[in-house]
Parts: sequence; structure tokens; C-alpha cells
Amino acid sequence: MEPSGKLVLVFMLIAAIFGRCHASTICNVPLTGLYACMPAVRSPYPPPPTVVCCNALLHVDYGCLCSYRDSWIIRSGVVNFNLALQVPGKCGLPFVGHC
Repeated sequence: MEPSGKLVLVFMLIAAIFGRCHASTICNVPLTGLYACMPAVRSPYPPPPTVVCCNALLHVDYGCLCSYRDSWIIRSGVVNFNLALQVPGKCGLPFVGHC
């Protein structure tokens, strides 16, 4: 399986394991939106978030998203949590969550 397919699979597994998936969303964000944000949350030199990523974050439940802070997806290094916290600001969105 190619790397992009593995990332989609990882997000689906997260949703299934934590039971927070409703209509293919996690924390009010469509999985496609989270997938669009992946390049912006990966080290070492992430590009700016895309318009698709930023639009996906318009209705995010930050408290829910912060609950993934200690999850295996973060510990595995697939997502850099510090970079993830910077994405709303890079999108011009206020970050109302405190992780």
C-alpha cells in the first residue's frame, strides 16, 4: 500500500478505535479535511495548510481534537502535535482550545 493510502487507513482506524466517528468525521472535521491537513502537521519542513485544510477546521471541536494529544498517532510520529497546534493560526483562525 502506498504511503497516502496508509494515512487514510490510519485516520479510519483512529475513528473506529475511539468511537468518535460520525458520518466520516472526527471532532466535527471531515476525514477528507484532516487528510488535507496532513502535510502541514508532518516534520521536518511542513508546507502551509491548504485552503481545503483551513476550511475543514472552521467547525472543529478543539477540545475533542486535543483529546488525541496522547494517542498512538501522535506518539508514532505520524502527526507532530506542536505543528498541529499551529495550523489554525496559519489559517487565520483563532485557536480556542487549550491542550
